[in-house]
Amino acid sequence: MQVVSISSLKGGVGKTSVTLGLASAALAAGIPTLVVDLDPHADATTGLGVRPSGQTDIGRLLKDARRADLAANTVPSGWVATAAQRDGAAGTLDVAMGSAYSGIYDRPDLGRRDQQRLSRLLARVRGYGLVLVDCPPSLNGLTRMAWTASNRVLLVAEPSLFSVAGTERTMRALELFRREFAPDLRTAGIVANRVRSASNEHAFRLGEMQQMFGDLLLSPAVPEQADWQQIQGAAYSVHHWPGDPAQRAAGYFDELLKSVTDSGRMRSRTARR
Repeated sequence: MQVVSISSLKGGVGKTSVTLGLASAALAAGIPTLVVDLDPHADATTGLGVRPSGQTDIGRLLKDARRADLAANTVPSGWVATAAQRDGAAGTLDVAMGSAYSGIYDRPDLGRRDQQRLSRLLARVRGYGLVLVDCPPSLNGLTRMAWTASNRVLLVAEPSLFSVAGTERTMRALELFRREFAPDLRTAGIVANRVRSASNEHAFRLGEMQQMFGDLLLSPAVPEQADWQQIQGAAYSVHHWPGDPAQRAAGYFDELLKSVTDSGRMRSRTARR
């Protein structure tokens, strides 16, 4: 089971949108996936069309991490029913619901033992090939908790001055964290998101990112999409939204999923369970 944290130091760069795009690609690829919504704003939970029926949110599960049953408290994404109606077969896309309660752990002084809380919950979960953790836009306790539990960290940035500078700081923080707490943690790469092809500033910043980050800058970049807010507002998978622009966006996320995971191996390993 691969655990990938989607992180950004700067808010507003589309981190949750990238999480949702990758979740959509995983559902389309048949990879059993769990999305853990660690952001106290819980936007991923909303975008995934979650309709809870008594399940406990991730914040309260973290509070009782030694005894809590994460598997019993996941909720199927509403996207699964849509996929079944369109494709005739339902995959697995479950959600550990976000809530403001998780914010009690998003502080800078979180101790080493508390950083293990998500790892304890995930250690008892079976049946997923992929776990996507949507982190808050900070380097406080919740992000460090996610990094501790992860195999890889995927960074999201816009091609703008402040976002590129924030990504560089995040890379330094990630390296320090890896040395001190998680020697096996790796960087999955950096996604350039909301790219405007007609913008000279974006073209300049993309070139700057290529110089700074080299092969860590993943391809393809994700262009700005006019109907993205409509897709998310309807709580729909981009792979099941009609129209050519949505299908092109779906293709970008298919490629990014291949870049950050070994899709085929996850699918075959899960099938053998």
